[in-house]
Amino acid sequence: MKQVLTAEQSGRLDKLIADNAEGISRSFAAKLCGGGLVSVDGKTADKKLKLKGGEIIEIEVPEPETLELVPEDIPLDIIYEDKDVIVVNKPQGMCVHPAPGNESGTLVNALMFHCGNSLSSINGVIRPGIVHRIDKDTSGLLICAKNDSAHNKLSEQLKERKALRKYNALVNGSIRDDSLTVDKPIARHPNDRKKMAVVQGGREAVTHVNVLERFHGYTLVECILETGRTHQIRVHMASIGHSIVGDRVYGVKKEKFPLDGQLLHAKTIGFVHPRTGELMEFSSELPGYFTAVLDKLRKSS
Repeated sequence: MKQVLTAEQSGRLDKLIADNAEGISRSFAAKLCGGGLVSVDGKTADKKLKLKGGEIIEIEVPEPETLELVPEDIPLDIIYEDKDVIVVNKPQGMCVHPAPGNESGTLVNALMFHCGNSLSSINGVIRPGIVHRIDKDTSGLLICAKNDSAHNKLSEQLKERKALRKYNALVNGSIRDDSLTVDKPIARHPNDRKKMAVVQGGREAVTHVNVLERFHGYTLVECILETGRTHQIRVHMASIGHSIVGDRVYGVKKEKFPLDGQLLHAKTIGFVHPRTGELMEFSSELPGYFTAVLDKLRKSS
């Protein structure tokens, strides 16, 4: 697939591509340049080429390698299931769907084994049944769709902000207010394409935060998503000086507790059933490693 851009400003080639091309990170842009797949004004160009502005950039993006999905007999913590939807409690450490370098052991692999061909196809072959996602190191509830009709109706509820999504998180520092709303736009980090950040002109992102319990140096909060941007809660909490405990990307450098990931749990999910119209709501318990930290904090407090 070819993308053709006009350099709107001066700058280094790989950065201009990452900032303006669709779905191309800076590292991928550099790789394409190294493979001779990028030309500027008709000539093959190096990633470090300095552009003045006005040049025509042509990018040949090779077709992505197709991942072969294999159903895997992985135990699932199923909270609810019928012929249209399945609500699953995902453990920390499990990816939602396969990706290059992480082709197995995902929620999709497990769902394919459990549901067979009874999964929606809206998100393509890589993400059958997946209506929304949570991060690998976030635990908690996900709705999955078992047919395209259910998928479309559930996706519409998320888009129109009619679905309920409540998370529990332990954050660093003491939050003074009992409740607050973080309304800050989120987009790719300007200098690190693997991260998200609060960026002026980014996509609208709103998180409502309620304090559940305070400890010495920490606060247990409930976060209610109004929107659902990538890493939204993690970015928003870090942006107000209260990063999530255990978050290696947006959190503090030195943690008091030995953890495998952030203490963020998708605790409650609510939606209107796509077939019956019934209002449904499900909750899950905090995982043991999360409650163990809370118990330590309660004893020390």
